[in-house]
Amino acid sequence: MDQYQDQHHAMTPQELAEACARAMWEGDSASQDLAMKLEHVAPGEAVLSMTVSRSMTNGHGNAHGGYLFTLADSAFAFACNTYNQITVAQNCAITFLAPGTLGDHLTATARERSRSGRSGLYDVQVTREDGKVIAEFRGHSRTVKGTLLSPQGDGV
Repeated sequence: MDQYQDQHHAMTPQELAEACARAMWEGDSASQDLAMKLEHVAPGEAVLSMTVSRSMTNGHGNAHGGYLFTLADSAFAFACNTYNQITVAQNCAITFLAPGTLGDHLTATARERSRSGRSGLYDVQVTREDGKVIAEFRGHSRTVKGTLLSPQGDGV
């Protein structure tokens, strides 16, 4: 085992998940520019939140579905990238169950359902602050070549 493997092998799964999240967050302009907050990360799971701003509402005065999808997709991305393997979305689908509105504080909770080889399956639930589930998202992930952490143990 080389020095690079030794360093990351010495991390607990939780420490590795947190280091990967820090590395991803540094380059995640989309999530940052939408004022998302990374609330929690652990192996195979992540929680992100954001508040619906005026620019996120549609012609009906509801949260635009694209922003709900983006929040869920960001949570999915952080959940499936907790193992220091670059992982991307292969397929995603969302079902809208109830509207979000201006000022709603939304939370997306992503959980790994299955991970085998290069493929993973993740479910993300988007809720309002009152606990009402407003969207269900399912993402299929695919691990590609590369890692998030450099040999020094920090982000790439």
